Amino acid sequence: MASDKALCQVTCIHEDKVNRVKEHMADRNTIDVAIILKAVADETRLQIVCALTIEEELCVCDVANIIDCSVATTSHHLRTLKKAGIASTRKEGKTVYYKLEDNVIVELVTKMVLNRDKVLS
Repeated sequence: MASDKALCQVTCIHEDKVNRVKEHMADRNTIDVAIILKAVADETRLQIVCALTIEEELCVCDVANIIDCSVATTSHHLRTLKKAGIASTRKEGKTVYYKLEDNVIVELVTKMVLNRDKVLS
């Protein structure tokens, strides 16, 4: 039977370290971060974020055309980004415009897309 080098061979708990980490993690809201990461983990929504980094504000119809999706599908993806706090809306008459919120995740995604080769190495 081959041993897994990623597993401890014995069970030992370093209580001081465990308690310290648990104490620090109690103050962090990882659920909100997970929602944001899940929102941009979809390739279509990632394309939308990229498009909105190029053009500051786009209407739903423009985004649908850019990503080659129906307006209904595009609206669904945009709503997901809005719920995650990544995008916001502005209505002008019957047209709804989306823009990115000033957000750390937007900066991170942009850097990752622009530096794809560095991220994958």
